[in-house]
Amino acid sequence: MKKTIVRALSTAALLSTVYAGTALADTYKVEKGDTLSKIAGKYDTTVNEIRTANGLKSDFLSVNQMLKINVASKMTQLSQSTTYTVVKGDALIKIANRFHVTVGELKQWNQLDTTIIHVGQKLKVSAAKQTATTTTPAKKPVTPATKPQTTTAATGVYTVQSGDYLGKIAGKHETTVPNLKTLNKLTSDMIYVGQKLKVPGKAAATTPVKTTTPVKTTPPKTAAPTTPVVKQPETTDYIVKSGDTLGKIAGKYQLSVKELIELNKLSSDRIYVGQKLKVPGTKTEPTVDTEFAAKMIASAKKHIGIPYVWGGSTPSGFDCSGFVYYVANQAGMKIGRYSAEGFYDRTYYVDTPKAGDIVFFENTYKKGISHLGIYLGNNQFIHANDSGVMISNLQGAYYQAHFESFKRFY
Repeated sequence: MKKTIVRALSTAALLSTVYAGTALADTYKVEKGDTLSKIAGKYDTTVNEIRTANGLKSDFLSVNQMLKINVASKMTQLSQSTTYTVVKGDALIKIANRFHVTVGELKQWNQLDTTIIHVGQKLKVSAAKQTATTTTPAKKPVTPATKPQTTTAATGVYTVQSGDYLGKIAGKHETTVPNLKTLNKLTSDMIYVGQKLKVPGKAAATTPVKTTTPVKTTPPKTAAPTTPVVKQPETTDYIVKSGDTLGKIAGKYQLSVKELIELNKLSSDRIYVGQKLKVPGTKTEPTVDTEFAAKMIASAKKHIGIPYVWGGSTPSGFDCSGFVYYVANQAGMKIGRYSAEGFYDRTYYVDTPKAGDIVFFENTYKKGISHLGIYLGNNQFIHANDSGVMISNLQGAYYQAHFESFKRFY
């Protein structure tokens, strides 16, 4: 049964300014190869705004067609934020892709500790932007006063703990996610338990140094400065598969759709099966807790043959999510009783699965994520299906047709 989802988008803008900004109109002449998406990218606007400004009823364009482009002029002391109301079927990764941001940024802006959201919840989907005003400092009298000795900002080391994400760590250390990523040369928001991150530390107090009369000396000759070599982020190729979308691929590699489009110089969201896309090639996956994985698998195998019970989460009967919940807790992980979709939102994507990872399937008895099991290695996994707890092979035609991804617990 098809369901129509009506998404409500509300925008709240707060202007505290001495001078108001005005809307300016620019005119653009359509060239061969242009699309509305490509033109919107050039002017930092959206397809819908161009269509509204020009009364367009479709995305069709003709060469030499004249388009009106609204360009907002700069404002002084502008503070603006956009909110989105969560509807049924939403997830943070879906909302992040829709607004071309990352899950980490959504969590930071909304002070979320988890990825759990609920229908009707209002989320900030953009950071408040502020333009700073400048003042002319008064002239200081020239005196032979002491000069403070400047020091570079100190940095500390933070060890990532269970439940951490970049937005949460940034808040603890009074910095921003972009600053953390720059400081640690991160190419994505993915971090893992035990990872060492540089964080801003308190700078040492400045020490006044008395000015003395300089002694004339001949400065030593220095070599001409060399141009630093900027290392480009490493990328690898991803082959588009049936059922892929830019949002799905972007989420898998911890990117926004906008970043994926820019990386591949795409002019639209359209992709096709077999197409090669550039994606980050040095993605860091969370480490495997081999002890936990071994205990969970051992617990799971003890229950082979237990019958299937819808909603069951005890040895008297399991469904697929209840089975994973029970054996994970038996192995020492304190985790709640969630549906297959709930476990999906509490795990990381991995490209190289290890024993103990979670394997997810989609579109089995319902649309979307609908089944899961525990990977054992060698294409085998253990799960609770209609025949009870059993070991199955991923090479089976049914599981190949419904396979969605391998993921790993936070």
